[in-house]
Amino acid sequence: MAEVLKGIEVANAMKEKLIAENAALIAKGVTPCLAIVRVGERQDDLAYERGALKRFEGLGIAVQVSVFPEDISQDEFEAGFKEINGNAAVHGILLFRPLPKHLDEDAILRIIDPAKDMDGMCDTNIAKVFAGDESGYAPCTPEGVVELLKHFEIPMKGRKIVIVGRSMVVGKPLAMLLLKENATITICHTRTEDLAAECRAADILIAAAGAAKMIKAEHVKEGTAVIDVGINVDDEGNLCGDVDFEAIEPIASVITPVPGGVGSVTTSILAMHTLKAAGKI
Repeated sequence: MAEVLKGIEVANAMKEKLIAENAALIAKGVTPCLAIVRVGERQDDLAYERGALKRFEGLGIAVQVSVFPEDISQDEFEAGFKEINGNAAVHGILLFRPLPKHLDEDAILRIIDPAKDMDGMCDTNIAKVFAGDESGYAPCTPEGVVELLKHFEIPMKGRKIVIVGRSMVVGKPLAMLLLKENATITICHTRTEDLAAECRAADILIAAAGAAKMIKAEHVKEGTAVIDVGINVDDEGNLCGDVDFEAIEPIASVITPVPGGVGSVTTSILAMHTLKAAGKI
């Protein structure tokens, strides 16, 4: 039976330092503030938003939420986004993606100030991740995965890590962060031949494909560390990950749950980025 790795343990370990950093900035006359920008009412966005609001409240960091209607026009959304982007009281911005299909997401990413891009979305910050330049901001979820592995002392150096998912939100930047830890990385995707065999070769398997319970027992060898990054809604309307938790828990050495796993760390990374941005003012 696998040890279940709870993200709240990692978040709690980070909490005191983040509270102290926030207090120090406020004492200097700077009130760190994150703007959350959401279009529509996607259930996974709402779940992340609730978690972020709860975490930031516990840390004493200000958050403002801007919600736009799902059918908003490109021009209207760009105008609203530019107003948030230009607000000097806002130190960081979290934009929920993907945007509705009729909106040009790339246009928004060209607008966002890299210094306020808390989730490593724009080209400037992504380039810094791939270059190993820590002056920018990596996407919060990949950084949260690395933080979780470090906290629970799961070795990365020299180990074979398989990532299922190649998005610029998780898969690709996570590969770069893990390479910095001297891991050996394989990225898999929907067109990978014999995906199960590739996954079984992993010492650490990270599921980040965005497909509910796609990782089954056949994908995992005995003793693998399994990290589930997925946030999906199953047929019953419940949150679930990319991993079939019940099938894999008896096989893995450690496993993260959904909810309650990586997501709990991700919101703390978001807070850390917001404080970093506010400290540069």
